Parts: sequence; C-alpha cells; structure tokens
Amino acid sequence: MSATVTYTPVSHDGMKCEVRSPMGRKLELSGTLETIEPELTGDEAMMRNAALVHNAWAFAKHEKQFRRFKLAEKKKSHRAQADAHEKTAAGIAELIDALTDTTRDGWCSGCFTFSPHRKVRTSGIEVPAYLCETCGSPTLRCASPRCAHMARRSFGSLRVPRFCAEHRHELPSFERAGEQVDSLEDYEKLRVFDSRNLSRVSRIAMAGAAAAGVVATGGFLAAPAVGGAIGALAGYSGAAAASYGLALLGGGAVAAGGFGMVGGTYVVAALGAALGTALGASVTNAYLSEDKSFKIEKFSDGDGIPVIVARGFMTEKNPNWGPAIKVIQDRYPDSPIFLLRWGSKELSALRAMVLRNVGARQLVEGAVGAAAKASRVAAKKLAPVAPALLAADLAKNPWHSAMVRADRTGVALAGILARTRVESYVLVGHSLGARAMITAAETLATSKGAPSIQTMHLLGGAEGRKQDWRPLNDAVTDVVHNYYSENDAVLKYAFALAQGGSIAIGLRGFSG
Repeated sequence: MSATVTYTPVSHDGMKCEVRSPMGRKLELSGTLETIEPELTGDEAMMRNAALVHNAWAFAKHEKQFRRFKLAEKKKSHRAQADAHEKTAAGIAELIDALTDTTRDGWCSGCFTFSPHRKVRTSGIEVPAYLCETCGSPTLRCASPRCAHMARRSFGSLRVPRFCAEHRHELPSFERAGEQVDSLEDYEKLRVFDSRNLSRVSRIAMAGAAAAGVVATGGFLAAPAVGGAIGALAGYSGAAAASYGLALLGGGAVAAGGFGMVGGTYVVAALGAALGTALGASVTNAYLSEDKSFKIEKFSDGDGIPVIVARGFMTEKNPNWGPAIKVIQDRYPDSPIFLLRWGSKELSALRAMVLRNVGARQLVEGAVGAAAKASRVAAKKLAPVAPALLAADLAKNPWHSAMVRADRTGVALAGILARTRVESYVLVGHSLGARAMITAAETLATSKGAPSIQTMHLLGGAEGRKQDWRPLNDAVTDVVHNYYSENDAVLKYAFALAQGGSIAIGLRGFSG
C-alpha cells in the first residue's frame, strides 16, 4: 500500500490537503493561496517534518491553480509541479512510517546544517534512507568513500550514486562555507573546493540507467538553499527558515528540487539574509556555475572605496571601456576599479536579435546612456522584433532571459561582496548591467554585517520604474544617480514590448 495525497477545495482561494501514510498516519493542511504557513493537524511525526509539510502545501497550491487556470501552458506547468510535489510528499510519508530510533550526525546537503539523521528501515533491494531531523529531507550517506556527510536521497530502488553538497561542488566545503576574503580581487579563493567534484560520475550512472530502460520512481524536494535563505529574511532560523521559504516558493513556479524561481526579482532580493552562510554560498555557486563568463577583473589600484562597473548588452563585447573608465577615474581618483563581466550568452543573443532588425549604428547610438540620440527610423525597425519579444515561451524571449541573468548576476555579486572584509562599495551599471547592480544592492541590504553600497550610478537602466523603490533607497547610504534619456529607442520600444508596456528608468527616470 502506498501513501496518498488528496486535495479538497474549500472556497475560491481556500483548500485542504490530506496526506495519509501506508500505516494510516495523517497530516491535514488548510489555508488559502496566500497562506505561507498552513494550519496543521495530525500525527506529530508528520507535522514536524518540514519537507513533507512544504511539499504537501506546494502540491495543494499548484493543484488549486491548475484547476483555476484556463490557459493551456499555465495548466500544464501547474500540473507538472503539483505531480512532482505530490510524489515527493507521498514518498516522505512512506519513509516516516519506517523510522527507527537509530541516528547518525552529519552535515545535511538539504539544509546545510550539522544535524541528526534518523534511520529508516528499508528492504534489501532499497537504497538506505535517513530523514534529516532539521529539515525533514530524505538523505543517505555520501557515496564518496570515507565521506561522512549526508547526500540528498531520491526515492525507489535505483542505485545511482548520491554525493553530498561538497562532492557536487555546491559548496567549497560545509565548514568553509562562510569564510571571507580581504579584498574583492581575492574572490576566486571563495571557489576553491576542498573535495573533488564527483557529480559527473553520478550523471554518467544515470545516463547508463536510462539507456537500460530503468525509470526512477520519484523525485525529491529537500530544503534547498533558496528556501532557507528566504525564511531567514523573515527572522526564522533552521527548520523554521526552510519552512517559511519553501512554503513561499511552493506558491510560485519552482519545481521539485530545482532553482526554477531563482532569478525572479521578488525572490532574489530576499536572499541577502543568508549571504554569509552556507545557504548563501550554495546560491552563489549555483549562479556562477551557470554563467561561465562571470568574472571580476581588477582594472586599477587605489586606497579609496572600490568601484565596480557592469555594462549592458550593446557594450559587453566592446573592448573599449575607456570613456566609462575615464569618467569614473575623474570622479573617484583614489578608488580601485573593478570590471564585472557577465551573461555573455544571454547578452549576445539579445544583441544579435536586435541588431538583425535595427542595425548597429542606430542601436549603439540608442544605448550609450544619457547622451543617446536614437533615430525614429531605428524605432520603427524594431517592429519585426516584436514576435520574439512577446513569445509565450519565456525561454525564447531574449529580453526575459537576459533580465533573469541580470538578476542572477546581481545575487551572485551580492554573495561575493558579502564575503569580503570591505566596508562599502560604489556600483556603476549600464542598461541591463544597471539592473544587475540594483539587484545586488537590494540583496545586500537584507544581510546583516554585509558591506554597504555608498553610491550608485545607473545609466540607461533596463528596469521598470513602476515599483517600490524603498528597498533601493534603504540599500544605498549616500545617493542613487539615475541617468536617463527619452531618446533611447531600445528602452522605448524593445524593453516596453518585452515588459508589457513597462517604462524603463533609463527612459523616463524614477518618476515623472
């Protein structure tokens, strides 16, 4: 007999979810789509397992949204996510039935804490199983010989090697996850890993199993770094932090076990609370592993406040940083200057698409900042770009992809800055680089003890102006300088098309 997970609508926004284990243990959750922490009743062993609660509630929310939406793409997305969370909740419920009194202590790759892990009775053909006492995630001992850490465990009898967060290079090491460096130029030391990356071995084993026709019997949702980081922002810690964060993510578009919603602005600005911890290190490493072009280069020395410069999609391949550097050196003559390279793939795709339809000369004129003088002819030529910018599949929308990468870059930069022993920085960003800098500043502002942002300079910022700017105001100790031009054809037409008519701060300013 298997565990069951059932959904019951209660009102327009309300619902209940019931989880029954094979032995009859019960967990009932109730609330609305806006509820972060649902009301719980049932067996104590079920209620105190955070991963079970998160998955069951995420299933209920996605099931609710699946039934409400008529648009096929949205229904398909919510159906897939509801199914993934349902399988995970059922799997955890079955493991709870077989819990023993035997425990082993070890670092958990789900919540990145040193925790007791309670052993589960398994048959001879099943993979050994534990449940983390902190986050409730299914775990097992890392497959690397002599490693005592705990890896995340999937369900079923398929014996695919599972490695801990250290051996998957999600963290430099559990113990060193919160270490700091003296200067930004030493940031690469934060990515020196203590253990060999064995995750490729796991992927090879999985590929072999798939070729042999073996199908895994389920997925898992542990307590990923994102959930814990968001929870920490609200003042929670440990299991409570993961509970809050994962429940919040369960109402969004994150699929089981992934970083699907990371990059969305409402999530990334909440990550700062955990930037100096293992949770933050995991998030930063996830971003840097995705973007091989990310690099911080020291351009010049100085004893003043460090200045970091990030450029946008029309200038990222231009080796001539001269004009921008000269302005910065004139304003900050004593400061060391760092150049941030990022998002080469996404920025190149966006650049190529726009250039094909507009032309290099007009767009360079329209994207260089406050002095831009784009022609109306260039604006009219943007019309052929509209289908790509309005694509229903956001993965095919180059503006969307580039903006998500900018958000992720901002979080990655914030994660690095938070681990430097530097008091404050000055951030300079152009176009989508300005968006990355806004995200970095707002993320840092949520992290206690992190460096402050003294001043920001935003040039032609590709960020919608209709939003709450209080977080940015609170993040910068001195002033935010926003340079804009109403002649910027890229922001006036391409950005507006991609963002449903949104007006960019680089076109009209913050207000007015």
